[in-house]
Amino acid sequence: MLLLLPPLSVAGERPLELVTLQYPPYQYQEGAGVKGFVVDIVREAFSRMGRTVHVSVYPWGRSLAMVETGQADAIFTLYKTPEREARLDYSRQALMPQAVSLFVLQDSTIRFDGRLGQLAGYRFGVVRSVSYGAVFDTAARQGRIRIAETAASGEQNMEKLVARRFDILVSNRLGAWDIIRRQHVEGLVRELQPPVERIPSYIAFARKPDLAGVRDRFDAELEGMKRDGSYARLVSAADP
Repeated sequence: MLLLLPPLSVAGERPLELVTLQYPPYQYQEGAGVKGFVVDIVREAFSRMGRTVHVSVYPWGRSLAMVETGQADAIFTLYKTPEREARLDYSRQALMPQAVSLFVLQDSTIRFDGRLGQLAGYRFGVVRSVSYGAVFDTAARQGRIRIAETAASGEQNMEKLVARRFDILVSNRLGAWDIIRRQHVEGLVRELQPPVERIPSYIAFARKPDLAGVRDRFDAELEGMKRDGSYARLVSAADP
C-alpha cells in the first residue's frame, strides 16, 4: 500500500505566529476568531505554501514589540519606515495598498482636486497619534491645513463630523467606510475624490534563523494570487 505523506519541507515545520491590530475591515477580532479580508489574503498565501498560521490581535505597540523581539514570527499590515526596515524583514510584494481619503457631510459644498492647499480655510478632524501619510502629515505640520478637532478613535471622529464640529474628516478609506456602515450614516457622509495619497502596506517577518526563505516564498504566492485573480476577489469583497 502506498502511503501519501506531505512534503518533508512542510511536515516538520511549526505553525507560524502572526500578530496584527484591531483594524476593521482589514483585520479584526470577532468572538474567538480573527477575521477580515487581509487576514483571508494572508491565510490563503500561507496555505499555498503549506504552512499553518495562528493570527492574534493585540494593541499595535505590543504587536510591533513581539515581532521585533522574536516572540511572533510576522506582523501585518504596516507601512515601511527606515527604522522598521532595520529590524524587520519586509515582504517585497505590497500586501495591501491603503488609500487616505477625505470625507464631508452630504450637504457640504466642499470640492477637492488633489491639492490640500486649496482646503486651507476649512476645519479638519483627525484621530490622536495616527499618521495619515507623508502628504497629509507634512501639510498639517507646516500649517497649510488647520486641525480643529482631535478624537480618541475613528468612531468618535465620525460622530464629530456628523455633529458639524469640523468640516473635513481624514481617514484610511476602507476604515472610514466600515465606520460609516456601522454607525448607519451612509446618507449623511460622502467621500471626496481623489484620495489624498495611496500608501502600500506590507507583512514583515522577524529576523529569525528558522524563517530564512519564508519571506521569499510568501512573496511568490502573493504574486501568484494577484495573477490568478484570487487576490482581487478577496479585496473586492470589502470595497464600498
